[in-house]
Amino acid sequence: MSQSKISKIETGKTTASLIDVERILRAVEAPPELVSEVMALARMANTEWQDKRSSWRRGLEKRQAELAALESESTEMRYFLPSMLTGLLATPEYVRASLTHAPGDTSKTVARKLERQSVLYDTSKRFTFLLTEQAIRWAIVPPSAMAVQIDRLTSLSRLPNIRIGIVPDGTNIPRGPLNTFTVYDDRLATAETFTGRIVFQDGRDVAQYREVFDMYAGFAIYGDEAREYLAARVQSLLRDL
Repeated sequence: MSQSKISKIETGKTTASLIDVERILRAVEAPPELVSEVMALARMANTEWQDKRSSWRRGLEKRQAELAALESESTEMRYFLPSMLTGLLATPEYVRASLTHAPGDTSKTVARKLERQSVLYDTSKRFTFLLTEQAIRWAIVPPSAMAVQIDRLTSLSRLPNIRIGIVPDGTNIPRGPLNTFTVYDDRLATAETFTGRIVFQDGRDVAQYREVFDMYAGFAIYGDEAREYLAARVQSLLRDL
């Protein structure tokens, strides 16, 4: 490890990764109890909490700019959606409805969310969206609008760089879906809660989220089978009109 990197860590200009911390502790032959304490602190330093109240104060459209930057810097993105659709997949009406709880004028945020969708057509990037049946059935817009929304999922599933998987209700899965999360390449993962989001930069956390994603992905349906399910859902919605 270079002296300049160590200097940046010492002066707080760079946050040491867990691998960096392990290497330093090993080099100085730190005792086990100190290793345990410092590693716990390093793990906290590589985890960030972003509360929604702060996002609201800054303006939700700024959050959209941050997400756009993450997407532009990433090559492979995985989205686990157990309850609702993400903005990248959403129609304008669905996007507006999903922001009704947010304070103030959300028109700029809606526009930014829709602008971000252009990244889906960048074939140098790969997207996997894993949805539970609950996410598809959660009706935040009227049935006719939900039918349009589901048709959009079907269209996007035909793009060569997009894979949409659906986990049907009744599938026997040993682990419950706790929250929405996104994994950007091998470098970063975010998990959503009601009051904010947690950003994980520790490689071990990111790897664990990838493992969980792959586990759920093994229970999903894809391709023509998923499109047949979506078509049946549209027909069910239209019959109820």
